[in-house]
Amino acid sequence: MKLQHIPVDQLKVSKLNMRHERRKPDISDILPSIRERGVRQTLLVRKEGDHYGVVAGRRRLFALKQVAKETGKSLTAPCGVLGPGDDAEAIEDSLLENIARLPPGEFQQYDAFARLVQAGKSAEDIAATFGVTELKVRRVLALANLSPDIKRLYEDDKIDAGTLRALTLATPDQQESWLKLFADPNEHAPRRERLKAWLTGGARILTKAALFDLAAYDGHILTDLFGDSAIFADPDLFWSCQNAAITERIEAYKAAGWQVVEILERGAFFSSWEYVKLPKAKGGRIYVETRHDGTVTFHEGYVSQKEAKRLEGTVKGEKASAPSEKPEMSGPLGEYVTLHRHAAIRARLPGHPGVALRLAVAHLLIGSSLWRIEADPQRTRKHATADSLAASKGERLMREEAGHVCAMLGFENPERGLLRQNGDGWTAAMVFSRLLKMDDSDVLRILALAMAESLEAGSPVVEALAQTIEPDLCALWTPDEAFFDLLRDKRVINAMVADIAGEAAAKACLTETAKAQKQIIRNRIDGKGGDPFPDWRPRWMTDIPTAYLATNGSPPVAAAEKARSAIAEGKKAIE
Repeated sequence: MKLQHIPVDQLKVSKLNMRHERRKPDISDILPSIRERGVRQTLLVRKEGDHYGVVAGRRRLFALKQVAKETGKSLTAPCGVLGPGDDAEAIEDSLLENIARLPPGEFQQYDAFARLVQAGKSAEDIAATFGVTELKVRRVLALANLSPDIKRLYEDDKIDAGTLRALTLATPDQQESWLKLFADPNEHAPRRERLKAWLTGGARILTKAALFDLAAYDGHILTDLFGDSAIFADPDLFWSCQNAAITERIEAYKAAGWQVVEILERGAFFSSWEYVKLPKAKGGRIYVETRHDGTVTFHEGYVSQKEAKRLEGTVKGEKASAPSEKPEMSGPLGEYVTLHRHAAIRARLPGHPGVALRLAVAHLLIGSSLWRIEADPQRTRKHATADSLAASKGERLMREEAGHVCAMLGFENPERGLLRQNGDGWTAAMVFSRLLKMDDSDVLRILALAMAESLEAGSPVVEALAQTIEPDLCALWTPDEAFFDLLRDKRVINAMVADIAGEAAAKACLTETAKAQKQIIRNRIDGKGGDPFPDWRPRWMTDIPTAYLATNGSPPVAAAEKARSAIAEGKKAIE
């Protein structure tokens, strides 16, 4: 038999029901109870066409239909759906026996259910034991969320069951606020459905709910001059800022090693009794609960009961594993010890520059949550430029050096390059241990290649480096077809002709096409029509680049000027 809630309008009295042909039953004795608390005993039904036929529970069905008619609401009934081979009479007897054992009050039911949960029973198991639906069990277990003062009000008949159930959706702060309203003779505390609307908060979001810095908030805030609360005037802007703050917290959790962070749908209640507490190391997750009133709660270290069984290997038919041993450190104590060890150890690091160098290189290669270094992507809009770059001598030398250095470190696949920013602390520690065994010269060789890979193209730093190490660009690059194809400005081309063939030749071909003038440059490089000039390079590709035209428009020249200025300023500061 399967237990589930079925809408009342889908239920009809089955022809198999022994009272099917009788007139409408007298329901006056059960109607008040069903109005107040709903149906406690499960109806027995079986699928009959496009509806369900009630085999046992005819009077309960009529009472539910009467309540639906009075309230105008669409109600559901707890039903046991019979299978083809189920004995309806035997099941009804069993349910009657079990329902008699169910305590009458909701708090007594909670005590009974809670003991079963502590014994390892799931909501499904409890529902089967008492012949009620899982929804009924979850609703009763939700009473754990209530403060003692609210429970006392219910036990003293000062609030009704509908109000009590609505309060299970409230956070501790909301319960406290509601109790203040209830105790104030000049205020009216909302009840039942109005209480649910009050709990959602609608667009009324207090500033105390913000995770972000209010000083940086650009929106308008409404302040109550006679109270201590303030309200966000623009809920959409608030949620934009709040979501950004939630994202930062999630990134911090992931950086701290939490593998899974789940954000519940806004307004959804985190039912802690449906989850099992597990530490991060054993697969625990973070669940983010957001309310319509803006409040956010981060529930750390939980997994669903089903997931917990999977993680522990307790699937059906297997023996359950022993419960995990309680850790010797609490979370706050672990943070305390971790932070004090960090402070003491890092205070000693400046006294060991050689170790610091190797540690820095390990972080440069592998990264961490605090280090993020990227190889220059060498982006280009032209495929021809990419092909030309890949075939250049400079790139070939970089690939060869990467192969040697990767072999020194034990890295596979040198084509990936040296920088492998996975941010994994174990990998960084492993690389650090390998660097500790190397001579300074080898470590510096690795550092130099890593710096070369992460050198930003087009930056003044590149030109500062050119002015420092004399890179001999002439030996590493020669003009190719990709260069000549991209060379379009006739003023510049004619100036290049003057450089390689002289002013007279440049004037003689001044009115020629760009294609013809570029051919003159090619011919003079190859020695056609005169002595060859294999070492000719455009002014842009000398160690210190210079411009052909007075007007600004040469990125390498502009970067070189900035580098020259920066170097001069740096020397002045030292002097």
